[in-house]
Amino acid sequence: MDKSKALESEFRTYYRPLCLYALHYLGDTDAAEDVVQESFTALWQQEKAIQSVKAWLYAAVRNRCIDVLRRAGKTEPLPMDLDGPISDDEALERSSLEARLWTAVDSLPEMRRKCLLLAKRDGLSYKEIAEELNLSEHTVRNHISRALETLREGGPEILDFIFSFF
Repeated sequence: MDKSKALESEFRTYYRPLCLYALHYLGDTDAAEDVVQESFTALWQQEKAIQSVKAWLYAAVRNRCIDVLRRAGKTEPLPMDLDGPISDDEALERSSLEARLWTAVDSLPEMRRKCLLLAKRDGLSYKEIAEELNLSEHTVRNHISRALETLREGGPEILDFIFSFF
């Protein structure tokens, strides 16, 4: 496989989890995406062989995040979660799970995805969702039920994470 195809494959595999990982450090989506893009550029420019591209990318993103935070005056840059600081290993694990979650949510049919996000992310009731989308409450309930059923197939940790995340 040539270098550009290999990089494209790595990009498709790791871009989203790396962005979520960087987001745990930086708390800013744009800055996280910039750090990840810079890391992929550095990977492209790397001349010597890398044994584990995944490990290299995560280390590069972590180091770049720490650099960004130190330039901003943070003395102890730690990854953060809604509950406060977390370990780097926990940030890596959560970013991987979050990426799986968002990939699964993105793969849902449009109306199911809308209903699920309005209910779980935005906290709307079935009645409010029905009014907003011009659907019956029964239809909203079915869309959410089927969306959760589909996500459950992705593994119990995804479903558990949905309810802790949203």
